[in-house]
Amino acid sequence: MTDASPLIEAQQRFVDAIPFRVVGSESCPLPQALGRTLYHNLVAPADSPPYHRVIVEGFIVNAADTQGASEEHPKSFSVIGEVRPGDAVCPPIGPGQAVAVSTGSIAPDGAIAVVRMWEAKRQGAGFTITRPFPPRFFIEDQGCDAKKGAMVLSAGTVLDPAAIGTVASLGINTLEVARVPEVVVFASGDEVIPYTEPMRPGMIRDCNSVMLAAAITQAGGVPSFGGIMGDDFDAFVASARAALQGADMLVISGGTAVGGRDFISDLMRVLGELVVDGVPMRSGRPLIMGVAQGKPIVCVAGHPPEALRGFRLFGVAAMNRLLGRNADLPVDVQ
Repeated sequence: MTDASPLIEAQQRFVDAIPFRVVGSESCPLPQALGRTLYHNLVAPADSPPYHRVIVEGFIVNAADTQGASEEHPKSFSVIGEVRPGDAVCPPIGPGQAVAVSTGSIAPDGAIAVVRMWEAKRQGAGFTITRPFPPRFFIEDQGCDAKKGAMVLSAGTVLDPAAIGTVASLGINTLEVARVPEVVVFASGDEVIPYTEPMRPGMIRDCNSVMLAAAITQAGGVPSFGGIMGDDFDAFVASARAALQGADMLVISGGTAVGGRDFISDLMRVLGELVVDGVPMRSGRPLIMGVAQGKPIVCVAGHPPEALRGFRLFGVAAMNRLLGRNADLPVDVQ
């Protein structure tokens, strides 16, 4: 087990150096919004539900008419009509009267209750009950889920299926969501070759770029490959600067130290600000983080399992910050 405190401190220092929710917004049709990040607070444009509604099948009665009902003294009701789902009104209900309803039927104001079907003993055109019912029993009142103007979802919410269902229930088809961050991935090292090339003695296939691109996609970004950079410092600086012109974030795997030089740390200082220069934890030295032009740069180990671990701890935290997500710092599960 690792001591979590240095890790959390490093994560927090890094995210605090990243501008919050800077990627901007774009409109997104609701059916395409899964996994996107809500950009503004969403308020209910109307009450939800928009009317009082019944939530079980049965009979609407006046609650006062049910008081005193028991096995010894049953109360009788006559059924005067029916309200089906989709009907716009419920007829007036007089003393000793009832209206048949289904789940979703509109219900009136007042001290009424729903007698569930299995609690009504049918007798011709009516029924009897043997217990009292409280007012508004099995009725959802208008606005019980959300009142008009109430906040339904907060900015920074990652839209999951339940959230999308909530938005649909409000009749909203287009949302403002955070633009998907564009993330450029670099591999580094003279010994690294594309994973599609035949293996040669002394070489290492670049599996990290594809793996990290998948992790970026999973975290809500759009990855692109910046290339495999050799141990040429000036060339790496030039490539990174060019990538920063169009990207929201850079991810670099490997290349922490070359020929005794703190290669990536020096790269970070030239590009911008070095924020985290290693973390006192297992495989912590390759974890180097910085910010250039307000954009996070995440540098992880060359060893694939540790590269992925490093991205999940720092890359995901950086993307959450860029997107303005309501998210805790990622937890180290190892």
